[in-house]
Amino acid sequence: MTTQFSQFAIAPALLARLDANKFEIPTPVQTGAIPPALEGRDVLATAQTGTGKTLSFLIPIVEMLLHSQDRNAAQALILLPTRELAMQVEAAFKTIRPVPTQTVTLVVGGLQERPQIEAIRRGARVIVATPGRLEDFIKRKLVRLDQIKMLVLDEVDRMLDMGFQPAIARIAAALPAVRQTLCYSATLEGQVKDVVRKYLNNPARIEIGSVLKPSANVELRTFEVEQDKKQELLEHLLGAEQGSFLVFVRTKHGADRVARRLTRSGHSATQIHGDRSQAQRNSALRSFSEGRHRILVATDVAARGIDVAHVAHVVNYDLPKVAEDFVHRVGRTGRASAKGVASTFAGPAERGDLRKIERTLAIQMKRFRVRSVNETAA
Repeated sequence: MTTQFSQFAIAPALLARLDANKFEIPTPVQTGAIPPALEGRDVLATAQTGTGKTLSFLIPIVEMLLHSQDRNAAQALILLPTRELAMQVEAAFKTIRPVPTQTVTLVVGGLQERPQIEAIRRGARVIVATPGRLEDFIKRKLVRLDQIKMLVLDEVDRMLDMGFQPAIARIAAALPAVRQTLCYSATLEGQVKDVVRKYLNNPARIEIGSVLKPSANVELRTFEVEQDKKQELLEHLLGAEQGSFLVFVRTKHGADRVARRLTRSGHSATQIHGDRSQAQRNSALRSFSEGRHRILVATDVAARGIDVAHVAHVVNYDLPKVAEDFVHRVGRTGRASAKGVASTFAGPAERGDLRKIERTLAIQMKRFRVRSVNETAA
């Protein structure tokens, strides 16, 4: 029998907000994580992006705040690897909170400090933060975390990849020893195990699907194509397919070049990478998610944390370096129950690299060889 949000032990006011936003049937990670979290247990979930993780920790936070008497201090802290992801979580929280007194603030780099500091002083109940900026605020005594009841570590594997382990340790030291911790990771390798051992107490364990595997909803294709024919092939696919395109390239310079060429050819394209300012990144992401630009060209680092609901087609313009990056890129399409397509461009010299990715992930991509763009052989 299908579980519904109405079966969880949550307040009618929260349920009404979920209904208003058409959240009716929980995803598997929500079904697994929400009940133990509502009981106050720690939670350890391995799940990929796009599985509904965000609601699985926001619902217990909202419910906890509804029953809390303390109105003037932060009681939930959500740590995430990137600004973009933090901004999306903040927006999701505002969407489902039943009362505006459940205030939230971002504590992230790349945005003005003053509004963040003022929101903390006014007693924001929820802090959504990246480790670097939050640690800086702690050092400068701008934020108190001694009333935190719930800590969420989201995409903890990414935070560790980005070198945030010392910052997480110092932040955890500023929190009450008795608290609830919810931890989400795509993998449980290496350093992630250390984090679990240090910060979680007898957690409820939720494992959704394969930790390292593209969604079954995504059709995987690979095109063997020479470097100088890639742009032409991309434009051919844009003409042949419907919907939005997220195009991954290896370098910042490459992202600019591909986006510029597409624009010159009459396509609506924008780009996101590490050299663009935060305002430019936000603007590009917004225009892509709202459909004003059909194509977003991105590098891996800038794309971490991008969560856009309806991406029809992912293109690996440049082959990713490792299988995990392949899963991360491809996971941007085929979200929830939607179908998606992922096309990978690879030169003849990259056949071995391509096979290695397939072996690691136990997948088989549908192969096409491009002689000329108008003559593609399966």
